[in-house]
Amino acid sequence: MNLETRLFAELTQPEIKEQLQVNPLVLFPTGSVEQHSSHLPANTDTIAATTVCELVAKKMDGLVLPAPSVGVTPMHMPYEATVTLKPETFQQVIIEICESAAKHGAKNLMIVNWHEGNIASLSIAAEELHRRVGYRVVVVQACYVAEELWGHTCGGLTHAGEIEALAVMASRPDLVHLDRVTGGSDKAKGQHMDKLRRTRAFQPVLTDIRDIAPSGWYGNPLPANETRGKAMMDEIADYIAKETTQLFEQLTAVLK
Repeated sequence: MNLETRLFAELTQPEIKEQLQVNPLVLFPTGSVEQHSSHLPANTDTIAATTVCELVAKKMDGLVLPAPSVGVTPMHMPYEATVTLKPETFQQVIIEICESAAKHGAKNLMIVNWHEGNIASLSIAAEELHRRVGYRVVVVQACYVAEELWGHTCGGLTHAGEIEALAVMASRPDLVHLDRVTGGSDKAKGQHMDKLRRTRAFQPVLTDIRDIAPSGWYGNPLPANETRGKAMMDEIADYIAKETTQLFEQLTAVLK
């Protein structure tokens, strides 16, 4: 369909009904509200996930479900600007929203996440949705896709660093304040600690962002600009659309 927006909440009932009949694909963005120092907004992760969802929805002819901006982020609670949900609350919100869409005809669900603290909860919620309502579900860790595609030019995936500045600049450059950048923590230590918790075989438990970055953030956001932000998000969306199209085809073949 030729829709002016892909946001579920901004469409009319007849538009939503017709779109789900044309393509029963819905996307669900998940992020967080947490401190990103003085130069990025608290909803950086949510903006990033929503932007990716909108771009992918246009490419795959889907709808973007309304999703809570708050995620699971107790690690950042030592700093103001952080609001968190308990994992079980977060899981239930995801299940109830996505289950509602399934009752209206949605069959394929893509959860697009840009916050590492959500990952465990999303795995549980995604499986529950598959078992409960029969969704074909693909969970996409968009922040890791960004790292894979742009990490080599942006100094890796750092908290409030260049990749996250670019992600916000792509759609909300007015919320990025590079003139306020100050006091970042040692990058080598931050990357070392993040590497420890991102390995596939071993996951040490860290409960306070200050164990990774004493100032609450690390990296270098200064090279970011709006043009590069849009280029990064377009590339991420292209990659996700290509990969998930194949995944949904495979799921459709095996999940009768």
